[in-house]
Amino acid sequence: MLKEILSISGKPGLYKMISQGKNMIIVESLQDGKRIPAYTKDKVVSLGDIAIYTNTEEVALGQVFENINKKENGGICPVDPKADNQILRKYMEEVLPNFDRERVYPSDMRKLFSWYNILINKGMVNFVSQEENEKTEEKSMDK
Repeated sequence: MLKEILSISGKPGLYKMISQGKNMIIVESLQDGKRIPAYTKDKVVSLGDIAIYTNTEEVALGQVFENINKKENGGICPVDPKADNQILRKYMEEVLPNFDRERVYPSDMRKLFSWYNILINKGMVNFVSQEENEKTEEKSMDK
């Protein structure tokens, strides 16, 4: 599901790809439903391609969203993205205890928590595909 959701640098919020043109794609904002073009010069990243650094490996963004979802019982993230850096770090430690404190910046956490809330408000709660879920369970059983 996260492969279809896009982040565009310089534009707030998240977008869903609608169609593709020669030098651009048409995206729809998840917040207000407005459609805009994203050109080849814009940095467009799929949320499915984003990972969070930990002390041992990189964890897929979808897995971090799953951890937040379990902690909040499917509700929105209570942390205000504009909160103090210490509050952001404390909450991040609760959902991903071994995140790399030197490479995961407060600005990354702000984006992560606001993106999670956008997806929850749109009713998108399947953050990890079934295959990824099975791989994660196998890794935890091997340990």
